[in-house]
Amino acid sequence: MIATLQSPQKGELPVIRFENVSKNYGSSLVLNDLSFEIKTGEFAVLIGPSGCGKTTSLKTMNRLIDIEKGTIYIDDEDISKVDRVALRRRIGYVIQQIGLFPNMTVAQNICVVPKLLKYSKKECLDITHEMLELVNMPYDEYAHKYPSQLSGGQQQRVGVLRALAASPPIVLMDEPFGALDPMTRTILQDEIKRLQIKLNKTIVFVTHDMDEALTLADTIIFMENGIITQMDSPEAVLAAPATDLIRSFMGKRLDNDVPETASDFMITNIFTSNKNRGIREAVDLMARRRVDTLLVKDTDDTYLGTVSIKDISETGKSLATIEPLIKNTNATAMVDEPAKSCFSKLVSGTDPYIVILNHDKTVAGIVTKTSIARSLADAVWGEDRDE
Repeated sequence: MIATLQSPQKGELPVIRFENVSKNYGSSLVLNDLSFEIKTGEFAVLIGPSGCGKTTSLKTMNRLIDIEKGTIYIDDEDISKVDRVALRRRIGYVIQQIGLFPNMTVAQNICVVPKLLKYSKKECLDITHEMLELVNMPYDEYAHKYPSQLSGGQQQRVGVLRALAASPPIVLMDEPFGALDPMTRTILQDEIKRLQIKLNKTIVFVTHDMDEALTLADTIIFMENGIITQMDSPEAVLAAPATDLIRSFMGKRLDNDVPETASDFMITNIFTSNKNRGIREAVDLMARRRVDTLLVKDTDDTYLGTVSIKDISETGKSLATIEPLIKNTNATAMVDEPAKSCFSKLVSGTDPYIVILNHDKTVAGIVTKTSIARSLADAVWGEDRDE
């Protein structure tokens, strides 16, 4: 139903167009004569430092913020002449805080906009089934749960599904994954990119993280002090960053070292848990830290495996601790294992990450596709600098 709706082909025409747009907050000029286009089916990422105007730009597209000067067009229609409520029902919107209604089930949250648009009960049911299937959340298992019963990653998935439920051609996303742990964030980045391609949506995404921009974007729009300093493909931004600030956002290294081992590109700010942690403790920890999975260690801090919220919800309610639920199926590598070996394990397997271990079997970090891409990009920039 949703995935088969006909849309213009990617890149056929501009769906969003800014013409000489300016916005002031008091005496402060936040948007300074912006003019740019985002084409149908494009994944455009707005990025820049705090206060640069990226979130303000996003919120002008659905008139959460009105402009003082210029014109914003959607499908060649001046949005200042469109009813705000009608406009917002045509545009999906996802924020970091998710904003799920706590007294509504997953199914009810997903169908908020379709119900406002007078979809029938059967249409809402079909939409909920299809949406949950898109992110591998079985209807029978998740549709009747409440947000408090979900992990942070699952809540954010439902927030994204709610924005897609009425099949809007445009979806606005304001740092939707910023509060999530690196592991869950990487998984959701992959999922949202897959959904965008599958459903041919135009997505405008705000982030302050260049790694995220490079992972997701067809076009990167870098903003500084209310203006656009570079608007280009990720490849072009990597090859020729236009300003020193853009270069610093990319984290360009001060040396020419190419990553050689797992420790050169692993993520270290991860969460672990002891095997003796109680079931309720583990669920509470996942909820507070907004994670789907815990890396579990023995009493001597050595790595044992992982426990997921799904494992707990299916079989863990009667258990005293998480120990019986530990699975040791994730790929692992040692800190000094060659980078090539880690890369091969990641791309050849189904796991979204590899667990990196010290020689005493304690957890050193994880390696994701994003962390590998970042290190490879650093190597490329280093070579460019020597030319």
